[in-house]
Order: sequence, then structure tokens, then C-alpha cells
Amino acid sequence: MWLSLPKDFRKQLIANVYCTNCSDIVTITDFINVDHPVGVMLDGKCENCGSKVARVVDMDE
Repeated sequence: MWLSLPKDFRKQLIANVYCTNCSDIVTITDFINVDHPVGVMLDGKCENCGSKVARVVDMDE
């Protein structure tokens, strides 16, 4: 599902993840794609501090 999204949109999602440790929007690194009930979840690390971050991408139409 992740690869079905346009490349530019995927880049936007990767650069728009909330980190609770930094209390800010960050870029996710070292992430994996995980199946999620509403679509796909990016599970990885904050580029700034290395804390665990995740982003759910709703794929419902």
C-alpha cells in the first residue's frame, strides 16, 4: 500500500511526524512499514533525538 502513494506525497509524510520528546514535527528515520487496520503505519525513530516515533497513514477512500 505504501508504494502505491506518489513518491512526493510519501516524502511529505516522512517529514511530518510528531515527536513527543521534541514536542515538534520531525522527520522519521530507520522506519519500517507495518500493516494497520486503517492503512499503513510508519514505525521508526526521530531524526533529531532518536526517540521512537510512528505515523499512521489512513488509506481509506
